[in-house]
Amino acid sequence: MDTEAVKNEKDHEAPGTEGLPEEEEMKDDGASVVQAKTNDGEEKRPFYKEVLEFLCYLAAAAVICFLIITFIAVRSIVDGGSMNPLLEDGDNLIVEKVTYYFRDPARFDVIVFELENEPGTHYIKRIIGLPGETVRIADGIVYINGEPLDSDVYGNAPIEKSYRASSDVVLGEDEYFVMGDNRNRSQDSRTVYVGNVHKKQFVGRAWLRFWPFSKFGTINP
Repeated sequence: MDTEAVKNEKDHEAPGTEGLPEEEEMKDDGASVVQAKTNDGEEKRPFYKEVLEFLCYLAAAAVICFLIITFIAVRSIVDGGSMNPLLEDGDNLIVEKVTYYFRDPARFDVIVFELENEPGTHYIKRIIGLPGETVRIADGIVYINGEPLDSDVYGNAPIEKSYRASSDVVLGEDEYFVMGDNRNRSQDSRTVYVGNVHKKQFVGRAWLRFWPFSKFGTINP
């Protein structure tokens, strides 16, 4: 009886496998085992590959940041009150570099530039005089090529001191005359220390104030 019982269990076929050779069933089982091992291998990547991939991500991020800072925009923080009332001490700005790839700087643009004789020191001022123009300040009024600059509505008070602009300041082909809106509390192109600003000194055009958030908005007209 025992021998017959064992034989019956061996000969019993599972539903759906009638007529299939035993070898094919074994092949299917073997393929399943091989596939499972492959999946395990893919999930367990070597540690050094993960480290290399992470380093590649860091390098790509560094390159992107470099390109953005060099060619697109930088963050700047206003230090001082020379641009009051437009800007105040501690304002956080985005200074964009794209605009001047497509057009020349315009009168009344607010720009950030580096001092020629003091690398690393940056000022933010408004463009008043353009290349080729003659600037003079008399009786608190700015004159461009002998004509009053009536469109200059940005100064917060009459100009008290003209300094070097009390006589004609002739701008070269690549020179700009800049002033702060807080005219009597601004060190700008009226002084020898700043002087005329060359375009190569420009960092970019003040575009957006993003902090404090209550004053969020664009800077230039």
